[in-house]
Formats: sequence, C-alpha cells, structure tokens
Amino acid sequence: MDAEKKLKTLQMFYAAALADTVFRYGKEGILEKITQEKASEQKNSGKIMAQRFGIEKAEDAFEKTQDLYGCADWKIESTEDGFSAVNSSCMLCNISKKMGSYSPCRIYCLEPIKAMISAVDSESSFEVAETLWESNRCSVSVKKKKK
Repeated sequence: MDAEKKLKTLQMFYAAALADTVFRYGKEGILEKITQEKASEQKNSGKIMAQRFGIEKAEDAFEKTQDLYGCADWKIESTEDGFSAVNSSCMLCNISKKMGSYSPCRIYCLEPIKAMISAVDSESSFEVAETLWESNRCSVSVKKKKK
C-alpha cells in the first residue's frame, strides 16, 4: 500500500474512532459535559496545540487541521474585518450522522480550532453561523477586534 493510501486509511479510521466516541458520550448523556471540559482544557493548551500544528496566523488553524486530518474541506475568504471559513464536506460529520444523533462538530473540530486561533490572535472573535450537522455547510467567521 502506498503512503498516500495509508494516510487516507488512517484518517478514515481516526474519524470513525472519534465518531464512535461522540456516539458513546451522547448515548450516556455526557457529550455536552465532556465537550465543555475539553473546550476549557483546549483553551488552556491552545498555544501548545498551535505550536505543534505550526500555526502562526488564525487562518492556519483551519488549513493545517484540514491537511493533517483530511476530514474537512475548508475554504477561506478574507472579509473587511477578518475572514470566513466555509466547509461543505466533513468525513467525521458524515460518519457521525450514520451512527446516531450526536454532533461531533464542537468537541472535535470547532473548539480545538477556536483554541488555536485564540492562542495566536487573542484579540479575534470566533463565531459559528452553522455546522454541517444541521445544515449543508459549516460556516465560521473570525473577526479582528477593532482597536
């Protein structure tokens, strides 16, 4: 098996393992609690995560996670006060939808990205307009605070 195929297979198995975890947390009624706990932990370790991913600017958080996990298809567009990130395809969300009724979006995607962005640009805001869980796309805006 060539390296590209191995990587894609590992990415798929990783997404399936995360989807399984979300399903089990949801089934046990602890998904929201775990999501909040992990968000707090990620906020505290955002700088370390950003360094490990090689993130130097906010946009990198979307692009580098996409490259590594092969899960999403983020498109970044500059706006007057920051940028928007839109994703129309997510392997993790698709697998989770097939497994049950629990969204993986915040716990395994949006909160980690938000934490890394906050670490490299503490003055920005991170707003999720919609996710693939409830819509046909994930849409996030990152705005720079006016000084």
